[in-house]
Amino acid sequence: MTFETRLLPAHDHHLLLPLLNAYGAEMAPHLAGAAPATAPEMLRLIANDPRAEILGAFRGDEALGFAHFFDLPEIVFARRCGALDDLFVCPSARRQGVAQCLIEGLAALGQTRGWSHLRWIVPETDQAAIALYERIAERAPWRSYVLRLAPDVSI
Repeated sequence: MTFETRLLPAHDHHLLLPLLNAYGAEMAPHLAGAAPATAPEMLRLIANDPRAEILGAFRGDEALGFAHFFDLPEIVFARRCGALDDLFVCPSARRQGVAQCLIEGLAALGQTRGWSHLRWIVPETDQAAIALYERIAERAPWRSYVLRLAPDVSI
């Protein structure tokens, strides 16, 4: 199957509303007692942050997945890097290469922007994602930690 990825300007964010609703529903059981934000709240937050960007994966006009990421300064190298924050593929499109297509799209974008690297974290319990990432990337030589500042709304 062929997919295309494209960077979504704010005026196209509405194309992701069904995916964001599904993402919120999927994440709800993992939240510490708080309800996930609504899809419009998620989009408003992204639209109001000039650092937040979304790469969408599409088959024709159908949105299949998204990658929410940041283009950040990497001060050690005096370059920029990509930080993938959220990656979601609608359940009906999983195991078809959409996630890999999104990561490849981010890597290509990063090449054009001169990123030193693309980094992301994944929950230890997400074995399907881990299997993909082990195939297409190398494990980073650092651990990830979280200091929960608002435990009722943090994963």
